[in-house]
Amino acid sequence: MPWSNQSGGGGNGGGPWGPRPGGPGQQPDLEEILRRSQERIRQAMPGGNMGGWGVGIIALIVLVIVGFFGFTVRVNPDELGIVLRFGAYTRQLPPGLNFRLPYPIEEVELPKVTRINRIEIGMRGVSDRDHGGAVRDVPEESLMLTGDENIVDIDFVVLWQISDAPNYLFNIQNPERTVKDVAESAMREIVGQSDIEPILTAARAETESKVKELIQKILDGYRAGIQVNQVQLQKVDPPSEVIDAFRDVQAARADQERLRNEAQTYSNRVIPEARGGAERILQDAQGYRDRVIAEAKGEADRFENVLEEYQKAPEVTRKRIFIETMQEVLSNTDKIIIDEKSGSGVVPYLPLSELQRPQVAPPTPQTGDQQ
Repeated sequence: MPWSNQSGGGGNGGGPWGPRPGGPGQQPDLEEILRRSQERIRQAMPGGNMGGWGVGIIALIVLVIVGFFGFTVRVNPDELGIVLRFGAYTRQLPPGLNFRLPYPIEEVELPKVTRINRIEIGMRGVSDRDHGGAVRDVPEESLMLTGDENIVDIDFVVLWQISDAPNYLFNIQNPERTVKDVAESAMREIVGQSDIEPILTAARAETESKVKELIQKILDGYRAGIQVNQVQLQKVDPPSEVIDAFRDVQAARADQERLRNEAQTYSNRVIPEARGGAERILQDAQGYRDRVIAEAKGEADRFENVLEEYQKAPEVTRKRIFIETMQEVLSNTDKIIIDEKSGSGVVPYLPLSELQRPQVAPPTPQTGDQQ
């Protein structure tokens, strides 16, 4: 055995302090162990006697050990040391090794000031094997009454951390319970001031913000030393007994909104087109009116000018008017001119087939065809 190789021990089953009294099976006496320990220390000291220097060294070692463990405290990086002297708060200790007076003069509380705490309201997370990690609903916390006298089932989570360690330790007795009760009360107040439709649809972010602000305001009034980081709505539904009817209502409202948008789109397209068409008709009518009035005024002015000239020379003017009128009438008709003086008594030949043909305009002469 290893014990047999050490000095002072024999082959009789003794340990490093010599043979065990009482034989095998009997436990050694404590005083005997201490006495043999002192003998071993004396043998190790020069001259076989401990003397004053040995006692002093042992006392110094004991004082160092007691001082290290009794006068220092270790604060982890995520903690803050709160020193209590005879139960009263005195100072804070940063992370690391710090000095303090031994108990019962001073004691240190070590709250975790950087840890993000999580409070679940309306539900409980279950991670055991029987439930397979499901979430258990808590109806007495989640069912709330809205401002329009409807019931809504809300599950939400509050994330918070310590902002003032002394206030956190001394002003509230049960921090987690306090945060939970304040959060549930704030959510019920905000929901009680709102209608159910915005909460179920578009006002989730607004609801989270209002609840967070109200929770922080109440906790600050308590001087709880807690900062609310976030409020997260996990589930916002009608009660399970009427959820199908609410879904039908939501579908109908969605269809109503879709049809309203389609009608608005059609109105935005048709009304400008109608207004454009009406404006075009008004402009055409305005142009026609101005043209007719201008033509009438021109004809009236021309008639007055002709009348003035006719009054100066009626015969000449009458003949000129006759000639101009005949020119206008005969310019678009086929004509055959017969000289009465030549061939009297002879029946003229009239080419009726040529007169009935449509007249073809002669080709326009080109510069290159000229000879």
